[in-house]
Amino acid sequence: MTNHKVDTPSKIEWTELYNQLLDKVDVGIHVIDEHGKTILYNQKMMEIESMESDDVLDKDLLEVFKFHNNQHSTLVQSLQTGKTTKSKKQTYFNNKGQEITTVNDTFPLLQGDRIVGAVEIAKDVTQLEKVIKENVLRKQNTKFTFNRIIGQSEMFKSVIEEAKRATRTSSSVMIIGETGTGKELFAQSIHNGSSRSTKPFLTQNCAAIPDSLMEGLLFGTKKGAFTGAVDRPGLFEQADGGTLLLDEINSLDPALQTKLLRVIQEKSIRRVGDTKDKQVDVRIIATINEDPLDAIAANRLRKDLYYRLSVVSLLIPPLRDRKEDLSLLANSFIDKYNAMFQMNVKGLSEDAMQMLYQHDWPGNVRELEHTIEGTMNLLIEEELITAQSLPTKFRRRYQNSQSSIPEIDYPSLSQDEEIKPLRDKMTEVERMYIQQTLEANDHNISQTAKILGISRQSLQYRLKKYHL
Repeated sequence: MTNHKVDTPSKIEWTELYNQLLDKVDVGIHVIDEHGKTILYNQKMMEIESMESDDVLDKDLLEVFKFHNNQHSTLVQSLQTGKTTKSKKQTYFNNKGQEITTVNDTFPLLQGDRIVGAVEIAKDVTQLEKVIKENVLRKQNTKFTFNRIIGQSEMFKSVIEEAKRATRTSSSVMIIGETGTGKELFAQSIHNGSSRSTKPFLTQNCAAIPDSLMEGLLFGTKKGAFTGAVDRPGLFEQADGGTLLLDEINSLDPALQTKLLRVIQEKSIRRVGDTKDKQVDVRIIATINEDPLDAIAANRLRKDLYYRLSVVSLLIPPLRDRKEDLSLLANSFIDKYNAMFQMNVKGLSEDAMQMLYQHDWPGNVRELEHTIEGTMNLLIEEELITAQSLPTKFRRRYQNSQSSIPEIDYPSLSQDEEIKPLRDKMTEVERMYIQQTLEANDHNISQTAKILGISRQSLQYRLKKYHL
C-alpha cells in the first residue's frame, strides 16, 4: 500500500483562510490591540462604516472615529475596563464626518489575566434608523387631499371619483400607474378622506431596502432574534389604526409577500424572533408601476396577494393619455416655483405649449414638474416661458416639426346627418375604433394596446369605460 502525504496549510496560509472567512460573515468585526490600534477589520465593517482597511488598520481608533461628547467607544471601554457589553446601540462618525449607527457586542481579549485587546461584533442599523426617521417625517407631512389633485380630463376625473368612493371603507387598495403619475397623492388623499385620517399614515418603498432588513422593518424585531436585534415595533405596529402604503409592491421579496398575505388575512403580525402574535388594524394601500398581470406572469407578484390587495383597483392614466391637463398642471407648477423662487412668471407662450403637447412625457407629471422647475431656474426677468426658454431637448426635437404638420382633409357632413357635440362624436369614434381593433386582434389586450399606441392600463380603462 502506498502512503500519500497530505499537505496541510502553513501558518501563513491558515491566516489567509481565516481572513477570508471573516470577510464572508454578515456582521462587522473590529479588533484592537492593547494600545488601541486596529489589528483586524473585516469587509462587512468596511461596508458599515464606509471606510477602507487602509484608513483604519494600524491606526489609533480614537484618531479615526469621532464620538459625541457624552458618548465613548464601547470598544475602547472594553479594552480599558475588561467588561463585556451586549446589544449596545452606538452612534458615531467616520473620518468623512458621516454618521454611523450600530448595535454591538463587545468583549475583551485575554491572555491569562492580562487584557491584550478587544473585539467588537457590529450589526448595521444605520439604514434602518434612517428609514424610521424618514417614515416619522412622512407621517407628519401627509398633506395631500383630493382637492389638491389637478386634472380636468374625463379619464382622470373618473379615477378621482373612484378613489373618493374608496374612502368609505377600510378595504385594501391597489393603485396601478407608471412612475411619476401621482400614485402617492391618491394614497394620501384616500387616507385623509377616510375615518382613519387622524391616525398614522406611513409609507415604505419596497425597492429601497434590502430583503435582510425589510422583514424587521415591516413586522418589527424582538431582542435576541439575531446579533444586534432590539425590541422594535415594525411599520405595521406603528401604523396601527391608520394606513400603510407599500410602494412598488412588485419589488418585495416573494417570501415576504407570503408573510404579508398572512398579515392581511389574519390581521396580526409576529415580530422577527418572537413566538407571539399581535393584533393590528391597518389599511393597506399598495402601488405598482407595471401591469399586475405582467408582474404575476414574471413571478414578481404573487397572484393570491394581488387578489387580496386589489379589492379596489385604481388605474392612474399616464400624462400622454390626458394631455388636456397639461396646461393646468404646467401653470400649477409655475405658481409653485414662483412662490419658491420669488418670481413672477405669468405662464407659457403658445409656441411653448405646442412643444409640450408634442412630447410623450415618459416621466409623466413628475417629468413635467422638473421641466418647469429647470426652465424657471434659467429665466431672469421674462414673464412668459417661451419655446426658446424650454430645455434644449424640446427645442431640438420639436421646434422644426411645428411647421410641417400635415393638412387634414376633413369629410363633409351629409344633409340628413345629425350634428352632435364634438365630445360625443369623438367618444363614438374612439369606442368604435377600439372595438374594431380589439376584434381584429382576437381580443388580445397587449397586442391591441401596442397597435393603438397606448399602455395596457389606458386600454383597460377605456374597455371599462365603454363596456367593451
